[in-house]
Amino acid sequence: MNILLLGSGGREHAMAAKIAESKLCEHLFIAPGNAGTTACGTNVNLKVEDFNGIGKFVVDNNIQMVVVGPEVPLVAGIADYFINNPRLKEVAVIGPSAQGALLEGSKDFAKQFMKRHNIPTAEYKTFTSDTIPLGVAYLSTLKPPYVLKADGLAAGKGVLILDSFDQACAELDEMLNGAKFGNASKSVVIEQYLSGVELSVFVLTDGKHYKILPTAKDYKRIGEGDTGLNTGGMGSISPVPFADKAFMHKVEHDIVMPTIKGLQKEGIPYKGFIFIGLMAVADSEGILNPYVIEYNVRMGDPETESVFPRIKSDIVQLFDATWRGELNMESLDIDERSAACVMLVADGYPGSYRKGDAITGLDAIEGSLLFHAGTRRKDDGTLVTNGGRVLCVTTLSSSLPNAILKSLQAADNIKWRGRYFRHDIGQDLLKMVIGQ
Repeated sequence: MNILLLGSGGREHAMAAKIAESKLCEHLFIAPGNAGTTACGTNVNLKVEDFNGIGKFVVDNNIQMVVVGPEVPLVAGIADYFINNPRLKEVAVIGPSAQGALLEGSKDFAKQFMKRHNIPTAEYKTFTSDTIPLGVAYLSTLKPPYVLKADGLAAGKGVLILDSFDQACAELDEMLNGAKFGNASKSVVIEQYLSGVELSVFVLTDGKHYKILPTAKDYKRIGEGDTGLNTGGMGSISPVPFADKAFMHKVEHDIVMPTIKGLQKEGIPYKGFIFIGLMAVADSEGILNPYVIEYNVRMGDPETESVFPRIKSDIVQLFDATWRGELNMESLDIDERSAACVMLVADGYPGSYRKGDAITGLDAIEGSLLFHAGTRRKDDGTLVTNGGRVLCVTTLSSSLPNAILKSLQAADNIKWRGRYFRHDIGQDLLKMVIGQ
């Protein structure tokens, strides 16, 4: 079949590479793609929010499946656009309805959904500009650090974790009255801080059946030791060593199953990925229990770059079964090796950064996978930077320390002016394993 993948980042390059391997994929188009995705298919100059342009391209090119990478078109209702168009309704769209996408599009909706279905999460309340005094009063009942979340999409930047009560009150006012995150912070969720270790669990579901994909942990902050500003992600590890069978049993029975059943009970159409951001919190006996921090309605980035290389099953076959509501008929085969992904970013990221710096050293990479995120190929063939997060290196190995080492060595060989990457990706997990 002809397949269209929407997106342009490292996530989409990793997805494109896996889709291109499928025996069911005749031709893959990526819109808009990047310099790396050209090795997997044909890039198409379409914006992910241009539904009319996407629809026309799908009809003109006999596209039978659309895989949606980023969250923006999902929240905007691309799945509904297809299902409500007579010429497009038979096209398989891998991504939830706009109603399902509210799990990511509205923090308040997601928290209410969790509460309705008894899914473990932090206590919270939601406030608007009309209820700021109540928000301040609620903050006074909490212990620091204080967690403030913009209700809507804020490109991963709408969460603040603050140690000072006065600063939390000031930021609440800035978010609600000062539109710090634009329309995304018209409402703000204040929630109890959970202390623990974060991890991500990914689920592919047809709305009734599901497959749990490999676990992963990403690293958001720009600096070593998780310091500095938040980024889109500086690297990831899969699987997460402490997410053993006992822990994952809790995740499945306390979180995944109630989530899928909740979608069914509320009549919310959902065919696609659910990214469950978790905090593993130790109880008084030191036993880890999972709590949901957030839902996303697509794969994570850079988690995809460590999770997808571990999927041995035909991903398009899984997608097709998802669309037909027969995911239970398929098996999910996972590579037992560990994956370590290291992201290379432009100088100045996540602040202002240059574009157009020439990239060298890719030809020297052996034994690792390269996924492009913010790259562009000039007319003369030169590969240049075209974003904040530029490239990521993923290595699979039977040993997590070796996977990390090989990815760091490969990253060190890639050069451009001001190139930066973290050298401590996965080190916290290694310490946990050694500590056991």
